[in-house]
Amino acid sequence: MKVEGDFTITDRAGNTYDLGGREIVGLCRCGLSNNKPFCDGAHNGKFTHEAKAFALPPKKAQ
Repeated sequence: MKVEGDFTITDRAGNTYDLGGREIVGLCRCGLSNNKPFCDGAHNGKFTHEAKAFALPPKKAQ
């Protein structure tokens, strides 16, 4: 998943990743990356799911 713009990424403990000034990063969706949460391309040739955009149902009222 490609993320771009002005953003921060934090771990479970709330620590912020140092993105080295990057404004675009790829995040791992497949779980195969050795550099999680970032994509390292480990999925190449192994990840065949065609992710296609769709509309989520409306948010549930709380």
